[in-house]
Amino acid sequence: MKNIEYFKGKSITVVGLARSGLACANLLYELGARVSVTDSQHSEITAGNAKRLKSSEIAVELGRHSPDFIKGRDLIVISPGVSNESETVLLAQQLHIPIISEIEVASILCPATIIAVTGSNGKTTVTTLIGKILEAKGEKAVVCGNIGNPFCSELHRIKKNDFVSLEVSSFQLERIDKFRPKISVILNLTQNHLDRYPGMQEYIAAKKRIFINQKESDYLVLGAQGKVLIELAREARARVVYFSRTDELNPNQAAVLAVGSILGVDKDLCMRVFSDFKGIEHRLEEVAQVNDIKFINDSKATTADSVIWALENIRRPIILIAGGRHKGIDYKVVLGAARQKVKEVILIGEAKKIIADSFCGSLPIDEADSLQEAVDKAFSKASAGDCVLLSPMCSSYDMFTDYEERGRVFKKVVQDLAKRETSR
Repeated sequence: MKNIEYFKGKSITVVGLARSGLACANLLYELGARVSVTDSQHSEITAGNAKRLKSSEIAVELGRHSPDFIKGRDLIVISPGVSNESETVLLAQQLHIPIISEIEVASILCPATIIAVTGSNGKTTVTTLIGKILEAKGEKAVVCGNIGNPFCSELHRIKKNDFVSLEVSSFQLERIDKFRPKISVILNLTQNHLDRYPGMQEYIAAKKRIFINQKESDYLVLGAQGKVLIELAREARARVVYFSRTDELNPNQAAVLAVGSILGVDKDLCMRVFSDFKGIEHRLEEVAQVNDIKFINDSKATTADSVIWALENIRRPIILIAGGRHKGIDYKVVLGAARQKVKEVILIGEAKKIIADSFCGSLPIDEADSLQEAVDKAFSKASAGDCVLLSPMCSSYDMFTDYEERGRVFKKVVQDLAKRETSR
């Protein structure tokens, strides 16, 4: 690591004790900071993570945010899920205490070349593939960030000549200060997180912070087919490289190839990596085939565009399981693709009524109170040759801790169904 004295002796509160908060708190303690942690949730996860803190010297509160955990601090580090309207954020702002994100902490300490990827859809796939093409070239690449393993948790194994392929969300970018990737990538910008942002302009403003600190020697990789992205190029100091889908490449592959060209990775090598890539968990992941009915886990699809992508890339008739916590998106944009492929929609979660109202008169709709019930209903309605697709269009936080838990529950339910049918 570099700048290892930067946080030493500072009094720092980490707000949020999920994965990134835990990793950040432990790292800051190891570097000699005086660390406190506060989380408004007192759950099995936060209580378990509290036990994973490296020292009893780290003060912890769960189930509330006390002013005493903010007052007198030199720095506040907030986790991505913490709202800008949170009482901790508002108090810190009143007291003029700097607030940064976990990726800002990690970037201060990171000695390696950072390639940062953001966008409304495709981030995880592109971040993963960038790591794979670098490894195929013989480089050491650490894939981390919003993809699941926090940046702070990987710093101990990152060296100067390595590369970091980093997935970053708009929430994480809101609280950067000096974060400066060598290569930043914005894949696309579509309706997303409008439960957090007043409108698209605010969402776009958060995303474009990925290149705010870049200089003329850095690179900004943008989709060539998005008017908003092309307009963003005018604001960048970095050298802009465009990508676009072709008959040979989907948009994710085109973006990776553009990054590869900057890094000197041979196109043929990239194409071999694309050919060998089997996909990522929870993204169009085939779980099982039961009585010639295919079950696909697309739990990571939390936007309308990602669901459209799934519908366009599945050749079978579809029973769609959707729903969760509403993110302010317009579900009607899905109807064009859905009318051609979807036989019926089974809705779960808090957004059931909103989605049902959006789809009313266009698609047959049923509802379920649990994912188990939704899978059972979908199986009873499906015919041989159909596909049951979990592609929620919503966040998971009404019923699950994250999209990964939602995907794991779906897979377990489907696997249990497959065993029952096999034993008949």
